Amino acid sequence: MKILSTALAAILFASPGALSAALTDSSESLSQRATKVRFAGVNIAGYDFGMVITGTQDLTQVVDEASDGTTQMKHFVNNDKFNLFRLPTGWQFLANNVLGGTLNSANLARYDALVQGCLATGAFCIVDIHNYARWNGGIIGQGGPTDDQFVSLWTQLATKYKSQSRVVFGVMNEPHDLVLSTWVATVQKVVTAIRNTGATSQMILLPGTDFTSAGDFVTNGSGPALLAVKNPDGTTTNLIFDVHKYLDSDNSGTHTECVTNNIDDAFAPLATWLRTNGRQALLSETGGGNVQSCATFMCQELAFLNANSDVYLGYTGWSAGGFAPSWDYNLTEVPTGNTDTFLVQQCIAGLWLA
Repeated sequence: MKILSTALAAILFASPGALSAALTDSSESLSQRATKVRFAGVNIAGYDFGMVITGTQDLTQVVDEASDGTTQMKHFVNNDKFNLFRLPTGWQFLANNVLGGTLNSANLARYDALVQGCLATGAFCIVDIHNYARWNGGIIGQGGPTDDQFVSLWTQLATKYKSQSRVVFGVMNEPHDLVLSTWVATVQKVVTAIRNTGATSQMILLPGTDFTSAGDFVTNGSGPALLAVKNPDGTTTNLIFDVHKYLDSDNSGTHTECVTNNIDDAFAPLATWLRTNGRQALLSETGGGNVQSCATFMCQELAFLNANSDVYLGYTGWSAGGFAPSWDYNLTEVPTGNTDTFLVQQCIAGLWLA
């Protein structure tokens, strides 16, 4: 297939140093590992629209993706064999801008329609609260919403989905600029609350600070601190580290062109640390423009994850969902009917199908 040969060529013509870092590891030969990650897919954005990094959401910008998002997921499952989708939503949307108490039944039903659409495909579905560890500028447990209010949110969500083994609980999107030790204590409370609802078997994604960047996850102390988070029984079973990494010049995911495969400065050292500590991570956001530079670097990045699938569970690209064609969003992964965007064809689906 043309898609696969182009994707593989992007790897084969990488620099020797990048390929060496990507495809070898001194502690364990690749023959001892699986040849591919367990999960691949994309984000289905819409219910998070209007959210900014202060944790403030303009609900007038929300796009209801229950129908269109489900259609997109059916395509991705049927044509690309994806098996994981991340479904971001704003806390404000679920609560209809009322902090605390019972979630808004109408808005929760709208979001749940997307979750059910995802589950109906047979895929795993990440329930992601996209608030940057904030509500209207206040940091959770650090002067903003209380830990009890955040725990209440997750108790309600976990109670709703506790019988769904393919629901993954994404505690929080991209925390930043907070006291790490206090945040880890908040995460522990959420994990305990989720498990105490009876949701004992599902994966829970644990995010660090600095936008949970894979490149900083160890050096900024996020990984070492989150090692202390445990299930109520004292285990760390299905507690997965949540990391993000973009390929543009400042790791913001705002530029069309890509300049790095993130291997030497992010995924290689993180893989070593994960292996040393017997833990795993999921790359729940990564992306780039639909251009050749991003195809080259993204294919190298995902090839590295495949080669280190003992510690990397998978990836979801950013992003499909509610991005209208007229917006000309430079990182769009929204298919046109059954035709994928260039980057999805070349790498996100290309390496998954290879």
